[in-house]
Amino acid sequence: MTQASSPRGFTLHDFLVVLVMNVMWGLNIIAVKMAVMAISPLTAGFLRQALVLLVCGTWLKIVPGRMRALTALGILSGGVFYILVNLSLAVSDNVGALAIAGQLGVPFSMILAIIIFRERIRLPRMAGIALSFAGVVLLVFDPAAANEIPGLALTAGASFIWAMGSIIQRYLIGVPVLTIYAWIGFWGSIVLGLLAWQVEPRAMAAIPDLPLHTLGWVAFSAIGSTVIGQGSMSYLLQRHPISIVTPLTLAAPVISVFAAAYYFGTPLTALMLTGGGIAMLGVAIVTIRTARAGDNA
Repeated sequence: MTQASSPRGFTLHDFLVVLVMNVMWGLNIIAVKMAVMAISPLTAGFLRQALVLLVCGTWLKIVPGRMRALTALGILSGGVFYILVNLSLAVSDNVGALAIAGQLGVPFSMILAIIIFRERIRLPRMAGIALSFAGVVLLVFDPAAANEIPGLALTAGASFIWAMGSIIQRYLIGVPVLTIYAWIGFWGSIVLGLLAWQVEPRAMAAIPDLPLHTLGWVAFSAIGSTVIGQGSMSYLLQRHPISIVTPLTLAAPVISVFAAAYYFGTPLTALMLTGGGIAMLGVAIVTIRTARAGDNA
């Protein structure tokens, strides 16, 4: 993806795109939780990826020299990631705590970049990584989230898989976003579909009888979060520097935490807010500093 050589100032339309992007991503955790509760974790994941493939299917094409990366990304980000995410939501009640733990993908990706690409970082980003992990660790000591340790562990695992996917995407610069997501939908449908048939045969067999409102949750997750959310990000990056666009995504997890607490009636304790604030501060430091480094590269 190439950025504009002389970025224009933000217009009202751009701000609306930012708003839509953050709302789609922020509310996605509610849609996924509802789909998991109404269907089952693996079958819900399969339906989401199948819908992504349906929407992006016309962009599914062989990209010479990139198929290994696309296949690896599809299996990890389309399959393994959603197995962990959906299972974490299935075993958890306090979804807000999971939304905070989900931000570990940013420091994980930074650590992987240091290991794989030998990237050198300075004290601010080191501090940001430490703060991100410290904020999530605080959740373990919160009585309102202490029972969510299995879900938090699964979410941390999913965040690591997300970080691996972000590293793989460095090898896919220039490949259209919809082609990438078509392959993610393709491989995700295969991985989740085969596993769901083995583990959740009844849920898979019941797909034709699912009510429309249940399918609506899946559609919101697939189209709203993936197609519209990622499409909005792509649109913004084509018009503005990454150092400006990337920090604007930090509103999404904040929306997730408060929206989940309101919708599911789960508590937001002082310790959870403190841990979330510390984690988000760390994520913000890593995100902003990395974005600036990318612009100066």
